[in-house]
Amino acid sequence: MSRNKLVSIGLLLWYLVVAVWMAQAPVDPQFWLIASILPAVFVVMLIVTHRVLPLSHVSYGLITAFLTLHTIGVHYTYAEVPAGLWMDQVLHLGRNHFDRIVHFSFGFLLAYPMEELFRLSASVQGWVLYYLPVMTVLGLSGLWEIIESWVARAVHPELGVTYLGSQGDIWDAQKDMAAALYGALLCMTLLLVVRALRGAESMLESEAALSE
Repeated sequence: MSRNKLVSIGLLLWYLVVAVWMAQAPVDPQFWLIASILPAVFVVMLIVTHRVLPLSHVSYGLITAFLTLHTIGVHYTYAEVPAGLWMDQVLHLGRNHFDRIVHFSFGFLLAYPMEELFRLSASVQGWVLYYLPVMTVLGLSGLWEIIESWVARAVHPELGVTYLGSQGDIWDAQKDMAAALYGALLCMTLLLVVRALRGAESMLESEAALSE
């Protein structure tokens, strides 16, 4: 078995172990079930398409990291995640900000896999290659907030409030979208800087080779 396959299988097993572990006695079983549907569909899609359009280990690793954070969040419900409560106690934030961390991570961790997808499947180049992932993250964040509102209206009020996780903030949806946008912008900025530095380094090496 190749090293590439071993890494992919290892990441998948990690997610499955975390998912099964977090499925044990969730704080709100109905919320856990609803919030776990889309990630499960996403993982199945990655498995089905990995031969046709394989992503890099970096992309699969970033996706796994995001799914791990989301799985932890839906186990506790985002407003009750212990790490977020600890942050609130230490930094006096006034609310559990674990949901903000996950939304930021959605942009920061998934922007690169999106960039890779656009680059490999559509041969996108130039500034558009950095623009499309940011706009895709922002669009998907908005779609997620719409889906959340549909679910909140469709289920009983208690679960609706839990699912939205607004914690009394009337601007929660907009702040979540902004967090994802900031994450995507940071990711693309870092990627652009790294590639610029590598390009400059390669140019210097070529000039040194020619001068010898």
